[in-house]
Order: sequence, then C-alpha cells, then structure tokens
Amino acid sequence: QVQLLESGGDLVQPGGSLRLSCAASGSISSINRMGWYRQAPGKERESVATITSSGTTAYADSVKGRFTISRDNAKNTVYLQMNSLKPEDTAVYYCNALTKPSFGSRRYWGQGTQVIVSS
Repeated sequence: QVQLLESGGDLVQPGGSLRLSCAASGSISSINRMGWYRQAPGKERESVATITSSGTTAYADSVKGRFTISRDNAKNTVYLQMNSLKPEDTAVYYCNALTKPSFGSRRYWGQGTQVIVSS
C-alpha cells in the first residue's frame, strides 16, 4: 500500500507561480513512477507531468516550459513547480504513484489539491 498526501494548492493570479508537494508513505520501494494529473470541471482527468524512479521526466504539451516536476528521495516527496500560470490551469491536481510490475503495477491516488488561476 502507498499513501499520498498533496499540498500547496491555492488561488493565484494569472502569470503567478505555485509549488505543489506530494508526500508518499507506506511501501515506498514498490514505486516505479510518480506523477501529477489534473481534472478541470466537466473534463476528464489528464496527465500533467511524470517522473520515474531514475529521474526521467515527461510533460503534457500544454505545460512544457512552464511546469517542472522533481523528487526528493530522502523526503519521499514529489514536487510540481508551476510558473506562468494560466486560467486554463485551474483544476484539482492529483498525485499518482505507479508501482513496479513485480508489485502489480498498481495505481494509487492522493485526495487532490485545488488550484485556481484567476484575477
């Protein structure tokens, strides 16, 4: 089992910045990849950024150059630095953990943190 706890969501003006944090606990060694997803009202959940245990990152086209995902293995925490925020970035942001195949490739989700970009 993996538990994920997000924090950092807030109301921010367009052009502003936020940093989201996701603290993982439980079976940390089973995790292969972690990532951030978001879901806006009336839309499906979409992948924003992912990072593997080896540090390889991937981003949605809509956030490339503005968002940066990183991880602190000592703190078992993944971050999402969001710069140049736009109103269309408004959504609930969810942290996700994908376990290794040997652990069943299971997905775990946090409870979500709200980001609102508005003037």
